[in-house]
Amino acid sequence: MTRILAQTKSASVNPLKSSQPLGAALAFLGIDGAVPLFHGTQGCTSFALVLFVRHFKETIPLQTTAMDEVTTILGGSDNLEEAILNLKTRTKPKLIGVCTTALVETRGEDSAGDIADIRLKRAEELAGTEIVLANTPDFSGALEEGWAKAVTAMIEGITRPGERARQSKKIAILPGWNLTVADIEHLREMVESFGLHPVILPDLSGSLDGTVPDHWVPTTYGGTSVEDIRELGAAEHCIAIGEHMRRPAKVLHKVTGVPYVLFESLTGLKDADQFASLLSTISGEPVPAGVCRRRAQLQDALLDGHFHFGGKKIAIAAEPDQLYQYATFFVDMGSEIAAAVTTTDMSEILEKVPAESIQIGDLGDLETLAGGADLLVTHSHGRQASQRLGIPLMRVGFPVFDRLGSQHKLSILYQGTRDLVFEVANMFQADRHAPTPEELDPFRKRETPGGPRSSPLTRH
Repeated sequence: MTRILAQTKSASVNPLKSSQPLGAALAFLGIDGAVPLFHGTQGCTSFALVLFVRHFKETIPLQTTAMDEVTTILGGSDNLEEAILNLKTRTKPKLIGVCTTALVETRGEDSAGDIADIRLKRAEELAGTEIVLANTPDFSGALEEGWAKAVTAMIEGITRPGERARQSKKIAILPGWNLTVADIEHLREMVESFGLHPVILPDLSGSLDGTVPDHWVPTTYGGTSVEDIRELGAAEHCIAIGEHMRRPAKVLHKVTGVPYVLFESLTGLKDADQFASLLSTISGEPVPAGVCRRRAQLQDALLDGHFHFGGKKIAIAAEPDQLYQYATFFVDMGSEIAAAVTTTDMSEILEKVPAESIQIGDLGDLETLAGGADLLVTHSHGRQASQRLGIPLMRVGFPVFDRLGSQHKLSILYQGTRDLVFEVANMFQADRHAPTPEELDPFRKRETPGGPRSSPLTRH
């Protein structure tokens, strides 16, 4: 059984974790016509905005209630109301996603009550705009929990409750935060290839896919529509991806009765097979020829690539579900998890990670534990540890700001797993060092007892 080692340091040396509000804002960015609103100071919002812009290289519509010293003492309900009304007037959003920060959570503000009062007083002015609250204190959990809380809040606040007439081809998909734009696009294409209609919540592939609109849009553009969220109860099935999406799936089932299936990961041949089998069962259709072809390509990639993985030691630092995703991939390829570091102990998936122990900590802990590893796997903040240790770095997760195209990197199902095999195998090959004569022949410089000592100038 995997041992979970609690964090003992009083300070973070090189941060691994991103906060809950940032995770919630990321989920709201996957909704069409949305604006995430941080309820707190300007500094909290500015820091998150910088991370988003550096990672996605896109314009991010992130706003703040801009609490100051006075409102911190007297309460921020007026700031919240003013911010919501200003956003409604200036940007006309279809959804305002309110993410609480440590300031209002520590103060104990009743944000839910404040929003209910604002809705009641300003019903006419706010018509046509949904307001969803995600309670996301910075001091608890991490990005993963914030994403899940935002999705749960949207289902609870927008989806019509009660049993509905099921649409036989409609599938609700709740992707985890660790699925990239490319992952979600590929996921949709595969579901559609079975003749099914997927509704993905949230859908970052529609809003953060790198396209440029022909006119200025002050909100998100593309993504899941509010109407699609409202009609999720008409789906025949729900597929959740990642342990942190279990609660949103349970809430959808409780509110609408839609049954759900949870995949802990979609990376690897076994998980991709199970996913394709499920889609075939739901649709009543055989697996399409194109999907079979990609499966055959993955089999060939596994055959070609496994020689480079065998016996390699991997050090990973990531959010719990992403840690599980990559750790299982490497172990299935014949590698060993030499070090595993994660952000929080709140996820049950940690018990299934194929590692002897998991340290709750930061990238300083990863650097301490990764000595002798062949590969580091974490986000861009791990580049200093990579340089100091002389170990190559595979960039995954959030944020990745020193490489282009991180959101177009595919890592799931047959094609994504194939791409991962090639990427990692090529990194191992690029880092391979030619053996020295001494390594090839350890007896080359052996001295015989009583024999003459060879001169250091002697040529062999």
